[in-house]
Amino acid sequence: MKILGISGMVFHDASAALVIDGEVVAAAEEERFIRDKHAKGCFPLEAARFCMRQAGIAPGDVDVVAMPYAKIPLTSPARWHYAKRYWYAPDRALMALFAGNRRFYRNERMVRQLMDGLGIGRDKTALVPVEHHLAHASSAYHLSGFEGKCAIVGIDGKGEYATTFFGYGENGRIHKIKEFYDPDSLGGLYAAITEYLGFEMLDGEFKVMGMAPYGDPHKHDLSRLIKYSKSNFEVNTRYTNVVGLRRYKENGKGYFFSPRLIDWLGPRRRGDQIDDPYIDYAAGIQQILEDVVLELIEYYVGDIIRNTGKLCFAGGVALNVKLNQKIIDMQGLEELFVQPAAGDAGTALGAATYVAHERGDRVKKMEHVYLGPGYTNEECVTATETCGEKLTWRTLDNTPAETAKILVQGHPVSWFQGRMEFGPRALGNRSILADPGIPKIADRINLQIKYRERWRPFCPSMIDTMASEIIQTGHPSPYMTFAFNVAEEWRHRIPEVVHEDGTARTQIVDRKTNPRYYALLQELQKLKGYGVCLNTSLNRRGEPMVCSPADALSMFLGSDLEYLVMEDILVTKI
Repeated sequence: MKILGISGMVFHDASAALVIDGEVVAAAEEERFIRDKHAKGCFPLEAARFCMRQAGIAPGDVDVVAMPYAKIPLTSPARWHYAKRYWYAPDRALMALFAGNRRFYRNERMVRQLMDGLGIGRDKTALVPVEHHLAHASSAYHLSGFEGKCAIVGIDGKGEYATTFFGYGENGRIHKIKEFYDPDSLGGLYAAITEYLGFEMLDGEFKVMGMAPYGDPHKHDLSRLIKYSKSNFEVNTRYTNVVGLRRYKENGKGYFFSPRLIDWLGPRRRGDQIDDPYIDYAAGIQQILEDVVLELIEYYVGDIIRNTGKLCFAGGVALNVKLNQKIIDMQGLEELFVQPAAGDAGTALGAATYVAHERGDRVKKMEHVYLGPGYTNEECVTATETCGEKLTWRTLDNTPAETAKILVQGHPVSWFQGRMEFGPRALGNRSILADPGIPKIADRINLQIKYRERWRPFCPSMIDTMASEIIQTGHPSPYMTFAFNVAEEWRHRIPEVVHEDGTARTQIVDRKTNPRYYALLQELQKLKGYGVCLNTSLNRRGEPMVCSPADALSMFLGSDLEYLVMEDILVTKI
């Protein structure tokens, strides 16, 4: 069975994923091809074309197109909850009751247009809708590789109406226990404060998480933003998660919070500095998120966790690595699997895997996320010679060893190899690398290469043979989805990848899934005594991660980078 998953129904993070006989063979975000971060308002035409090209199949070979957006019946509590909670915007409330599936019909029409554009015939290819949060759940559960029963949690801004999902998986079936509905959204609340703190919603939440350790969560009481108990929560829509006339507006733009928030906390933060009181607000909202999520997990799936030891987590909030660190510490939890593409891009995977299981395929465990395009040495050379700039290049005899020597000399390196990663994390194929023991190397990358806020932390990739010594746990961490406490004796050896609170968002690299990157870490271990590398995504601020050699060269030429390694080709500036 060949199933093409398509996301983009919520107008950001469009992506495509191809599942053949239960195995994910290709997946990519549209932003990487069209060079527009988050691909807002787009559907994944180029990403879908890539997936079929990578698999060597024609459009007519696709059996099913799966979309992560479904009709929600009037009998569901979702639409009634929405109408009740948005009473102050009667047009929205009435629309939910009398035309509550209008977005579904619009999305269905647009997906069919996409199928036409791809040459996928409507007559022989089924279009199957999957509820948004079931797609999130499937992306984590079906790809986790967990056997037997396990708990499932999904938390994001919202899909059709649902914002939060608790359930479990058993024998391939996903069972709902509880859902919460818009406007009661933890992802929405965090996003609203993200906007208030001067960042872009659906993009800057990572920055709020990174800012939080600099502040004091108890300095300002933010409890009026949300009312919660062990089994329930309700966002205060006098302050956030607002629509219509309740929205705060500035220069013609409406925000997801109200003027009351400004009156209470002061003006929106501006600029790139971390300053009072905003660092404390970031710390406060992070603390609220952790407290509420942990209470809800314990109430709805705590018994399942203690009985099985396993939890699968997806949705945009699942990318909050500090929250995930707290979840790992829960009583009885042995292993947490977070879908590495936990945000809405991952729903293309989830819709496809959900349909694959429903149609009788056994979905195979996700072993890695190197699912995008790859390029040959010859293609890298051609791109270099035709880019229109004066560059020099040579072929490396031992790429990992020669790259490691450049790193230990104090130089950051653009590292472009293999197939591009799916999801928001660079995991050693589209990365900027540096030696984490070189003082101030992180500042240099922030200021001269990435052009981003200087307080933003960087993350380590580390060889599997050293990981437990450095992060003091044997918990799997192949995708940079968890933060761990760094051992005291290591904080001074690799300071450039240790955050303000002594943690690191770690990728543990094994030889099987990325042999060349593993070999590089081995070479660093020979030279420095540690197989650890500072690893950040190969892109500039506001741009998507690079996809092609041409993208890598553009990034290289537009920054102070001095070394670019593309496969076995070392490129330098004349």
